[in-house]
Amino acid sequence: MKKLILASAVLAVFAGSHAQAEEKKPDHEISFNASVVSDYRYRGISQTRLKPALQGGADYTHNPTGFYAGTWLSTIKWIKDTGGDGNVEWDIYGGKRGEIVKDVSYDVGVLRYQYPSNALTPSPNTTEIYGQVGYGPGYVKYSHSLTNLFGFADSKRSGYLDAGANLEVGEGLTLNLHAGHQKVKNNSSFSYTDWKVGVTKDFGIATASAALIGTNTDKYVGRDGKNLGKNALLVSVAKTF
Repeated sequence: MKKLILASAVLAVFAGSHAQAEEKKPDHEISFNASVVSDYRYRGISQTRLKPALQGGADYTHNPTGFYAGTWLSTIKWIKDTGGDGNVEWDIYGGKRGEIVKDVSYDVGVLRYQYPSNALTPSPNTTEIYGQVGYGPGYVKYSHSLTNLFGFADSKRSGYLDAGANLEVGEGLTLNLHAGHQKVKNNSSFSYTDWKVGVTKDFGIATASAALIGTNTDKYVGRDGKNLGKNALLVSVAKTF
């Protein structure tokens, strides 16, 4: 299944025809984003000891080809909780997206998770490649680590498989559904499944969201002894400009 997803996405890069957009976009697009979240959860696990985070990033897209690149940052706490000295996650990514046939989309790329000023061994810095295939509002995605995964020893070639859908249920209102499974290579006790059910509302000046999120693991524990993967209600406010 994983190989099929990646193969379909990679083949799509070379597909010769793409659906014509109803409204022509500029060749070059740059956007910025900023958000406040009640808890930064990544693949269901809190990165901020169940506390709020500030986040922001920038994206560039070359619309004629579908190539894109971007960067994103968030405040975090887990590096310090595990003995390091960093409090920021810095992501750098790039890839290509487009359509295979009408309503069938693809997205392939590489993503680097960087944790500046950390002092952990093995290093938490992680590089993944990913491939996604979508149909309408739904998608299936597989991410594959080329390095150790977030500081787990001997965890190269770990994988994360997820599926979801973002369904319009009203004017400016979207239902967000997600389920995923993280496999941690050679560290099977830390493998787990996560899920999310949420709603997003676009108010024009900003977008607000609320989601129930959780996992089936209690192996990820913060410095205060709390389960970082416990079921919880998260809220956020974001702005793209």
